[in-house]
This record gives sequence, C-alpha cells and structure tokens, in this order.
Amino acid sequence: MSGVIAFQGMPGAYSDLACRSAYPGWTTLPCPSFEAAMEAVRDGRAGLAMLPCENSLAGRVPDIHRLLPDSGLFAVGEHYQRVEHCLLANKGATLDGLKRAHSHPVALGQVLNLLKDMRLQPVIEADTAGAAKLLAEHPNPEDCAIASSLAAEIYGLEILRHNVEDAAHNTTRFYVMSRQATRPPVDAVNTVTTFVFRVRNIPAALYKALGGFATNGVNMTKLESYMLDGHFTATQFLCDVDGHPDHPGLKRALEELDFFSRELKVLGTYPAHPYRLGQIAEAD
Repeated sequence: MSGVIAFQGMPGAYSDLACRSAYPGWTTLPCPSFEAAMEAVRDGRAGLAMLPCENSLAGRVPDIHRLLPDSGLFAVGEHYQRVEHCLLANKGATLDGLKRAHSHPVALGQVLNLLKDMRLQPVIEADTAGAAKLLAEHPNPEDCAIASSLAAEIYGLEILRHNVEDAAHNTTRFYVMSRQATRPPVDAVNTVTTFVFRVRNIPAALYKALGGFATNGVNMTKLESYMLDGHFTATQFLCDVDGHPDHPGLKRALEELDFFSRELKVLGTYPAHPYRLGQIAEAD
C-alpha cells in the first residue's frame, strides 16, 4: 500500500521515528517483529519496511542479516537516524525523586553516565517505546523511561532531560525494503549496492572472491559473515559496496565474485544517504 511504511516495534520506537523522518506524511505501521514488518510489505498492507541493520555503538542488529536474503524484498534505500535518548516521566515527577529507569537493555547501556550520576536502578523492558507506554499506564513519580521524544508525545509524558546518551554519535542505519526493485539510473552518482554471497569451500576462496573489488577499484563499506543453518562450514556474507552493478568496474567485480561463489544475490541498488556522504567528507 503506497503511503504506508512498516517497522518493528511499538508506536514511538526509534524505527517509528526513522520512518517519519525519512517519509514525512506517510502512515507508520507498527509490527511485533521484523518478520511481521516484511510480511506487511509482501501482502500489500505496506509499501515499504524500515529495518535497522546496524548501530554505531551496538553494532549489527541481530536477525536482519539472516532474514533479508529470503525475504523476497529488495533494498531501495537507506536511512541514518540519530538516536537521541530522552528522560521521560509522568507529569509532576521531578529529577530528585526518580529512583528507577525503564528501557530496552541496549538503550540502558547507552546512558550509563546518567544512571550513575542520578543513582537510578536500571529496569529492563522489551523496548524503549514499551517502557514509555508502561510508565504512562502505571504512573509513579519514582519511575522514568529512556525513550524518544516521539514516545513522550504519543504517551503524554514529560521530557525532564534531552540527549542523555553517553555518545553524541549514536546513530542507527536502516535498510528501506520494497516488493519491487528500483535501481537508480546507471549514470547516477553516489549509489550503494547491497548483496549476499556464499563462497565455495576451497582454500583462499574468500580472498579470490574479493580480489576483483580491489583490482577494479570498488570500495567495499560493509562485509559481515554469519553461519547458515547452524553449520560452521556454511558461511554467508552480507556486503555493501559503492557503485552501480552496471558500472564497468562493479560489473566485472561481481562477475569475478560469482565465479568463486556458490550463490550470489543482489538485494538492491539505491542512492547513498546524505549522512553517509557527510562521513566520507569528514574522513577525507
């Protein structure tokens, strides 16, 4: 359904915020799991899905790498969302009266300085937005939640402190997934291609498979390995590279990769997000 974008989590989650930031005016569709968000796109209830793949502090998002190859969906974009944690409480609560902080364990691990300075007891919840919802349903002046400003708005909570995260660079990257592949024109600049592959079980297979990217001048920005079906010898790789598959250099590199691989599947080609380009400029 055009104009609807699915995400995993409850209303007010950071994925919800990412959807609203990337596609203002679209209706966001909360889903209980990543699989459910993908299914919403497959069955037509949503036109797109916003799926987190990695965080600058927490690293890879579990399960996404496993689910993408067989999802039947294609990557048509990427989005980077700055994670700005807020200290939320019920109306009338004060900073001095707080004793417990509720949130997802990853979020709690990103506000350790706050917990220490305010001597707050961390309380683990299923997700950040769920912690905010729980706080709204069971008001207590001694409890607070670590969540987004959107969660505060949705659940009627007050923001006692903004930006309580320990690291200012806390950012999550998302894949935007669709039922249909849409590639930028071959002459488009600043494109990214995402693919998965499995190398053959021969000596130096990975070295040989990746050599074509170096010799053809293709920049690889992401390479992750993971087991398949619990077998230590069955390894699949998820990659992001700069460029378009129809560019001569990347085309030759993918042909060489295909020769040394048991399986190669391109998940999508899409425009690079401005955040990515900004980081490249800073590095240079």
